Amino acid sequence: MDRKNIDQISDEKLKYLKLLSREYPNRNRVSTKIINLQAELNLPKGTEHFLSDIHGEYEPFFHVLKNGSGVIKSKIEQTFLKEMSSSQMRKFATLVYYPTEVIEAKQETTQESSELNEFYEINLYRLIRLTKVVTAKYTRTKVRESLPYEFASIIEELLHGYGDLNSRYYEEIIKTIIELERADRFIVALAEVIQRFAVSHLHIIGDIYDRGDGAHIIMDRLESYHSLDIQWGNHDILWMAAASGDLASIASAIRVSLRYANTETLEEGYGISLRPLSVLAYQYYNDDECKKFKPKISDGDSRYSPKMVEELSKMHKAISIIQFKLEAQLISKNPQWGIGGRTILESVDLANSKVTIEGVKYQLNDTHMPTLSSASPYELSSSELELMEQLKKSFLQSEKLQRHVKMLFDRGAVYTIYNNNLLYHGCIPINKDGKFLALPMDEKSYTGRELLDVCDHYSRQGYFSSDPEKRAFGQGVMWFLWAGKDSPLFGKSKMATFESYFIDDTSAKQEHKNWYYEYRDDEQICIDILSEFGLGEDAKIINGHVPVKVKKGESPIKSGGKMIVIDGGLSRAYQGVTGIAGYTLIYNSQGMSLVSHEPFKSTQDAIENGTDIVSSHEIIDHKAERILVKDSDIGKKSISEVEDLRELFIMYSEGIIKER
Repeated sequence: MDRKNIDQISDEKLKYLKLLSREYPNRNRVSTKIINLQAELNLPKGTEHFLSDIHGEYEPFFHVLKNGSGVIKSKIEQTFLKEMSSSQMRKFATLVYYPTEVIEAKQETTQESSELNEFYEINLYRLIRLTKVVTAKYTRTKVRESLPYEFASIIEELLHGYGDLNSRYYEEIIKTIIELERADRFIVALAEVIQRFAVSHLHIIGDIYDRGDGAHIIMDRLESYHSLDIQWGNHDILWMAAASGDLASIASAIRVSLRYANTETLEEGYGISLRPLSVLAYQYYNDDECKKFKPKISDGDSRYSPKMVEELSKMHKAISIIQFKLEAQLISKNPQWGIGGRTILESVDLANSKVTIEGVKYQLNDTHMPTLSSASPYELSSSELELMEQLKKSFLQSEKLQRHVKMLFDRGAVYTIYNNNLLYHGCIPINKDGKFLALPMDEKSYTGRELLDVCDHYSRQGYFSSDPEKRAFGQGVMWFLWAGKDSPLFGKSKMATFESYFIDDTSAKQEHKNWYYEYRDDEQICIDILSEFGLGEDAKIINGHVPVKVKKGESPIKSGGKMIVIDGGLSRAYQGVTGIAGYTLIYNSQGMSLVSHEPFKSTQDAIENGTDIVSSHEIIDHKAERILVKDSDIGKKSISEVEDLRELFIMYSEGIIKER
């Protein structure tokens, strides 16, 4: 809008500009903001970091987060290549990743104060230089707002003060920091600033929960992360449904935890006691060895005594039977899902040790099901029902669980479109003919983007709705997303849980993937998916969920670069299949690169030996000209904001809106 068109401004727009004037009350404030935004638009785009399928493995996750999948190491090499040996750079990188631990170790092993002061001085200078490098693509205002309050003014002086780092001015600041015994805290502050600005935005492509024992620890860290989005994985939606109070999902979440001997998240993280389940398990399965229910424990893991394994096995079996009953109840209430064949308990013939599944009879390897009634196979016994009500109360009253799940809803979704990339965890369900598969969710069927949107809508309804009927249906949809046939978060024909426990015949355990996984290498299919979400052929799909079997020659780059699958096995449970320890993705102003990781031993090993887990970078898309902020989604919002501010400036200039 210019001054000539000022009379044509709508009442609605004028009302908006008056609201905007509360934040920018005069032309000086408006012009300052416009200048800052215009300058920021021409800076290089910030670095995006993509991770997927973390599965509770908090130690490697934290390490990847700290090193920015090699971004910080690259900045160190860029800054100090001609001054430091590779060994020195490795030690310095470890200081940046783990400043507190490295300093404590140095203090314990250093006798002379002069030697310790020299360590402080050398590394303070190095950290300041590195901080200048990693903050170079940000405005001073943004850097200032993110500095730790205690040292903000000093860090700002060191970053933007007089002269160069060899000047007397800087020497005096560094000297005083050391003399006042603030060097250790100052180093920690600088290391945290470097980690903060090395990555502008973090994408988690699903499956934070299950298998590893630290999902709650990971969620604690993500709560405070400066810029983040999450695409829900099927393991995440299970915990979200459980936190909403859905009994089938509560049983499933507990079963998976017991299967992997992972009760830390439940009991220590969320304060959910499994003692009532243990009591019930011994009541019904005291004389049962529960051989098929022994937890998956890594060789050499000495944390579990035979007695603990026995208890876990009995609880595992007890909650599994309860899960099958509750799932059958849920499936029976929702015939539109077309998975009635998964109500298996009604076909169990204990007298003849047989079960019929999808018209085929199989031999049972275990017939000890004391709570199963042939007359009402889906009905919980009184003690099972009492247990589930206790567990439901514990899930609903767990303050930390509810806070974490609320964060998943607030900062997460089924899918995200960000900077011309389409991010989702599982799949876009596809038919054998390559067309989008229609899934009946309510009284209607949905395909493509509309399917994902309706799944997102019902999931939120299942957690937030005050209408009991709507809430119950939404919870059912969340369970369907976890394990339903061809669900966009699961993407398989079935979750063969009953079969894996009670049937030895491997043919019964086949979980056929949706046709999407056959078509991922078809460039036209990827183009069709991108088009469905309003994206052009130059866009990319970032996907997780199914591990890339690298050791069998599978590539994470599909369809000529249209799709990148970044589940490479960060979870130890998958590393035997993948052959590596995970993929991550980096997208900065110069393009996109795929990072593969080596297995992570431990945080202690990383600190003591300076070991890293980044094994290689593969450039996927290199840009001849740097991508600027104005080319990004944030930039487009800023451009729109500048237009509004210019209009407000004219309103002030013409006296239509009063300055204050």
